[in-house]
Amino acid sequence: MSELRNVADAEITLLDERLVLLPERAVYWPARHALIVADAHFGKAASFRAHGIPVPRGTTSENLERLDAMLGRYPVRQIIFLGDFLHHRKGRADATLAALAAWRAKRPELDLLLVRGNHDGHAGDPPRDLRVKVVSEPYRLDPFVLCHEPSEAKRGFALSGHLHPAIVLRGRADERVRLPCFWFAPDYAVLPAFGSFTGSYLIQRQPGDQVFVVADEHVIPV
Repeated sequence: MSELRNVADAEITLLDERLVLLPERAVYWPARHALIVADAHFGKAASFRAHGIPVPRGTTSENLERLDAMLGRYPVRQIIFLGDFLHHRKGRADATLAALAAWRAKRPELDLLLVRGNHDGHAGDPPRDLRVKVVSEPYRLDPFVLCHEPSEAKRGFALSGHLHPAIVLRGRADERVRLPCFWFAPDYAVLPAFGSFTGSYLIQRQPGDQVFVVADEHVIPV
């Protein structure tokens, strides 16, 4: 499959590696034909319903559809999940696991790697039939350190998640909109949460940081 450049994407070069920032809230790493996804939180809505909180259904299907959209656009051999693959043990609902298994069955050639995050500790590792290689953070994949927590940047330039970063943009009439973002600090990068049913954390941008927001299905530097 040839690479189809999407005008909605943005690009950044880190440590001589080109990374493509995707509006689906993930990163494509061309040199490794890899997608990098943080904080999928599969089964989060199901875990809320298990606790008696009425929330919409279909979030797992929506997340998988966005994965498929990226797989259709770029030649991907591997998907790297930067922690929090499953949200909670109560989120391991039959429907959630069945949807993941059906998606995996259609993508048997993909190499799936999970760098464990804090939610993976109590949700448990993915079922064996998903064939996901699971490792602890930090996991070095030169020139980066793959992790869930940005604090692991002490071991090298970290590609991380966990924070669900967002930024507020203000309009001329004092309009305010809160948008997910990719946040690049001097020693680490934090990806936006991939999951469609997640909260967000307003980052404290520092001089020298680079921030790209996801807005109207485009990735835009701000």
